[in-house]
Amino acid sequence: MKKSILIALLLVGASLLITGAIIHAQDSEGREQVTQGVFATLPDAPPIPDDNPMTAEKVELGEMLYFDPRLSASGVISCHTCHNLSLGGTDRLPTSLGHEFQTGGRNAPTVLNAAFFNLQFWDGRATGLEEQAEGPIQAGVEMALPADLAVERIAAIEGYLPYFEAAFPGEENPITFGNITKAIASFERTLITPDDGLDRYLRGDETALSDDAKRGMEIVAQVGCIACHNGPMLSLGTLMQFNHGDDLGRATVTGVETDQFLFRVATWRNVALTAPYFHDGSAETLEDAVRVMGSVQLKRDLTDEEVHFIVAFLESLTGEQPEIVIPQLPVD
Repeated sequence: MKKSILIALLLVGASLLITGAIIHAQDSEGREQVTQGVFATLPDAPPIPDDNPMTAEKVELGEMLYFDPRLSASGVISCHTCHNLSLGGTDRLPTSLGHEFQTGGRNAPTVLNAAFFNLQFWDGRATGLEEQAEGPIQAGVEMALPADLAVERIAAIEGYLPYFEAAFPGEENPITFGNITKAIASFERTLITPDDGLDRYLRGDETALSDDAKRGMEIVAQVGCIACHNGPMLSLGTLMQFNHGDDLGRATVTGVETDQFLFRVATWRNVALTAPYFHDGSAETLEDAVRVMGSVQLKRDLTDEEVHFIVAFLESLTGEQPEIVIPQLPVD
């Protein structure tokens, strides 16, 4: 077993022993079920940083900026281009198309529930949504608009000023790059998806999961998936080794050899909506992804039956999607 996986297993096990929260039950066939203490319902609201309190005005502004393609050098790419809220907060492409039809090397992670993660991006190079929002706008293969030009572009749109003044009252010059990213982050904190099948099951609704999904829940506990996929986000939210493909992961940022192949553990929430899978988008289906994870991470060839039940469980993890009306953007 890889050292990183063993450490995660020990940490999870220690946590469960300390809290005593794990609940074991026997179903009609005598199989042991593991539910609460490993899995948890999605909180009602994400954490909010002290330096960026949420207001209705800031969320409204952030929604406009999220959909505004004028925050890109070409004027045709927005945050929504790669994080389409009609497609589970992704673009359903292995790697996203960016400025001048360039493609980056990684799959676009879902923006849904991203507010519950501290580390952002596959390699964890950003902390928090504000810092995350800075990257794609300026990245040459994505939106390719330097920070100063982004401010200049938005400030030239006269209709935006009243929204910035309302979102950041008392500031002499509210249209700044920092405020642009704060507003986008505030909007993204509204993109949470509660009440999936597991949430409802954990609250006592036995009918919220099918029999196949319940069996899949048992199997992911038995084979060890829960070492990394647990808690309210069904992800540790930290970097773990995943030696799959040529991408060196965290090491591409740090240059440190021990950071090779470290990637943030993907959330299972809404996973049925976010194909293709992994940092390189190399797994086209959930079945493909489950088999690869079994082989690479668990050193186990999962049977067809095990894959079927695990996929049934994963398909139950689609929560209530945010209802978003595409905003009318300010005019020049």
